[in-house]
Amino acid sequence: MLASQNFNGTTRHLREDSDSDDEVLASTLVEEALRDDGDYDDMDSAGGGHQISGENIQQKLAAAATPLDFQAPLQNRFDSYDNYCSLFHFILNSEGPVDLELPTVGSFSHYVDTPMGKMDATTYYWAWDAIDEFIYQFNSFCSHRNAVARKEGAGTEEERKLLSENPQTWGCYSVLNVLYSLIQRSQMNEQLAAIKKGQDPNEVAGEYGSRPLYRMLGYFSIIGLLRVHCLLGDFTLALKTLDDIELNKKAVFARVMAAHFTTYYYVGFSYMMMRRYADAIKAFSHILVYVSRTKNFQKNAQFDSVTKKNDQMYALIAICVALCPTRLDDTIHASLRDKYGEQFTKMQRGGPDALPIYERLFLSACPKFISPIPPDFDKPENNVDPSKHHLEIFMADVKNSMLAPTLKSYLKLYTTMDLKKLAAFIEVSPEVLRTQLLVYKQRSRQTRWIEGGLLEGETINTSDLDFALQGDLIHISEAKVGRRLVDWYLRNLAKTY
Repeated sequence: MLASQNFNGTTRHLREDSDSDDEVLASTLVEEALRDDGDYDDMDSAGGGHQISGENIQQKLAAAATPLDFQAPLQNRFDSYDNYCSLFHFILNSEGPVDLELPTVGSFSHYVDTPMGKMDATTYYWAWDAIDEFIYQFNSFCSHRNAVARKEGAGTEEERKLLSENPQTWGCYSVLNVLYSLIQRSQMNEQLAAIKKGQDPNEVAGEYGSRPLYRMLGYFSIIGLLRVHCLLGDFTLALKTLDDIELNKKAVFARVMAAHFTTYYYVGFSYMMMRRYADAIKAFSHILVYVSRTKNFQKNAQFDSVTKKNDQMYALIAICVALCPTRLDDTIHASLRDKYGEQFTKMQRGGPDALPIYERLFLSACPKFISPIPPDFDKPENNVDPSKHHLEIFMADVKNSMLAPTLKSYLKLYTTMDLKKLAAFIEVSPEVLRTQLLVYKQRSRQTRWIEGGLLEGETINTSDLDFALQGDLIHISEAKVGRRLVDWYLRNLAKTY
C-alpha cells in the first residue's frame, strides 16, 4: 500500500521517481476502472448472533462491505455490529481456514500480481471495503453515542436508555481485538518482514496466511489499526503499526485508491500532531500530487469520495506549511493559494488574528476523534468532546509558535544579540522569549523518514537560520547558498562552440 520510497528529500524526489511510477499508476487506473462501485442491498436483513450458516453467508459477506446509511436507525447499527461479530467469529474461529466465495466486484473478475503473490482482485477489494466500513461504523457509532450522552440535541430518551444499557456494543476493545486477531491469524507482520528481507513470505505465512482472504484481511487490518489508534489519539502507536509496511506507489494498499488515500491521510495527520511538520507535509504532498494526476482519468464513485476530502488535505497542509515553511510542489502551492490565499497569509504572519483560522481549519480537517471508554449518561457534564480536547492540545502548541515569524525577522539582522534586548523588541519577558527560542529551534529541526523505518532517522535543519544560546547571548548563523556563477558561465560558453 512494497519496494521502498525514501521521504528524505523534498518534492523534487517525487518528481525524479515519477517516470518509474507511471507503469504502476497506469496499472492502478486500469484496475480501478474495472471495478463497479454499485450499491449492495440494504443491511436490514443482517442478523445478529455469532452463529453463521451457509444460507446467509453471502448475505453477511455483502453486508460487511456495504456502506451503512448515514441516517440509519440505532437498531440497524446494533444489527450491523452483530453481523460483523458473527462474520469475524466465523472467519477467525472456525476449524481451519474457511473457503468463502466473496461477492463479485464489478461485472467480471481479474487477477493481479502483488508482492504477496497473484490473487483475484475481488479478494483485496472486498477485504478493504469490509475493514474500512467496519471502522467507519465504529467511528460513527461512538461519535453519535458521545453526542447523545452530552445532550447536544442528538438522540431521544429512548436512544439514551438503549445506549446506556449496551455499553459494550461497538466497544473499542472488541474492534481492536478483531484487527489484531486478523493480523495475528494471517501472520501478516511476519510476511511483510520476510518480503523486506527479500525472502518468500509463504515460508512464514502458515496455514491461514497462505490464503488470499486471510492475507488481505490481515494486511488491511494494519491500515485499520493506523486509523483506529489515530482516532483514539495515540499517534505514536498509530505510526508504529506501519513499521513493516513501506510507503510507496508499488505497495499493495496503493492498488485500492481509498486505501492509498486513507493511509497517507492518517500518517500525515499523526506526524502533524507529533509536531513533525516536515514529515507531515511530505505525506500530504505525495497523496495530493497523486490525486491531481489521476482526477482526469477516473470518474467512479470511489474516486468521487476521495476528492471530497481534498479540502481537508489542503487545510492540513496549509497548517503545516504555516508552522514549518517548506517549498511545495507548484501544483499544490497554486491550489493552496486559491483555496486559502488571505487566510494562509495571516497564518504565516502569525499573531492573534491567525488563531481563529487555525482552529477553523483544524476542526474542518481533523478526523472524528473518539473516546476509548463509553460515556457517562448520568452526568453529561463529565463527557468531553474528543475533537475539542485535541484542538486545545494542538492550539496550545500553535500559540507557542506565534512568535516564530517575528523572531526570525529579528534574528536575521544580527550575528550576536542579547536575550533581554530581543525580548524588549518583541515586548515579552526574557523567560518567555527563552522558551519561544527553544520552540523555534525545535521547529527548524525535523526527523527524516528514512528507508526501512518510519520512526527512525537523523535530525536535519529545515531552516536557513540557526542559532545557539550561551547564557543570555544569542549567536546567530545564516546559511545562504550563493549562485554558482562559474557553472553558469561554463554552461553558456559551451553552447557558443
